Amino acid sequence: MQIIIRSKIVRWKQHRYENIWPIKMNSASPPPLWSGWPEGKKIALILTHDVDTALGQKRSLQLMDLEKEHGFFSSFNFVPERYSVSKEIIQTLKTNNFEVGVHGLNHDGKLYQSHNIFLKRAKKINGYIKEWGAVGFRSPSMHHNLEWLHELNIEYDASTFDTDPFEPQSDGVNTIFPFLVESEFSNGKYIELPYTLVQDYTHFILLRKKDIAVWQKKLDWIVEKGGMALLNTHPDYMNFGEKKSTIKEYPVQYYKDFLNYVRNKYEGQYWHVLPHEIGDFWKHFSMK
Repeated sequence: MQIIIRSKIVRWKQHRYENIWPIKMNSASPPPLWSGWPEGKKIALILTHDVDTALGQKRSLQLMDLEKEHGFFSSFNFVPERYSVSKEIIQTLKTNNFEVGVHGLNHDGKLYQSHNIFLKRAKKINGYIKEWGAVGFRSPSMHHNLEWLHELNIEYDASTFDTDPFEPQSDGVNTIFPFLVESEFSNGKYIELPYTLVQDYTHFILLRKKDIAVWQKKLDWIVEKGGMALLNTHPDYMNFGEKKSTIKEYPVQYYKDFLNYVRNKYEGQYWHVLPHEIGDFWKHFSMK
C-alpha cells in the first residue's frame, strides 16, 4: 500500500516538475578552468549500488559478475547495522577490483535528526569506514548535510543529485559535475559526487516504467554537455530471474540493456572509473 500511495505522488510530481526532471538545463555549466576529462573522453561514467537489505547483499555478487561480463565495474555501499554485512562479500568485491563504501548506519531515517545523533553515529560509521578500508559514503534516502559530513573520515560523499524532486530532501545541487566541499569551521574537505541518472527505484518501482528510455535520454544529454554520468541502482530491487518479479522488483534485463546501450553507443568515449578514482582526480583538479 505504501508503494502504491508513493507511486501516485511521484506520478503527480512527474508532470509538475517536467521542466527540471530528469534534465535541468542550467546544471550543465562546467566549473571554472575546466579543460575536460582525462584522455579526451566525452564523459565520466560511474556505476554505484546501494545495498539496502540482506536480500540486496545476497544478490551483490551476481550483480558483480553481470557487470564484469559486460566489461564494467562499480562500487557497492552496505548498511553496517541493518543486516549482518558479510566480510567475505566485501573481500570478494575488493579482490575483483570493485569498491566498497558505507551507506549510513541503520537506514532508519534518523541520521540527521539532530547534530547530537549524527555525531554519535559518525563515530560508529568511521569505525566501519576503517574496518572495510572504505573512503566513500552515501546517506540513506539521500538525506544530507554537507557541513556535518566533515565529521566522517571520507575522501568523497555521494548523497546528492543534480535534480530529483522525488527525493525526501529534494534540494538538488544543480550540477552534473563533482565539486569540492570545504568546511566553514575546519580545514576539512571532501569531494561530492552527485548522481545524475535517475535511480532505479524511482523509475521502475514507483513510476512502473518498463524501459530504459529515461536513462538513454539523460545519458545522451550528459554526453552532449561533457558531464559526469553517475548511476545509483539497488540489487535489492533487481530480479535475476529466479522467480516472477514482485511489486518491489524489476527485471535485471533493464540494467543489462543500459550497460549494452552505453557500450554500443559510446564505447571509447567514456572515462569509466570507480568513485574513489574520480574523487582523487577532482581533488587534484580543485587544488590547482
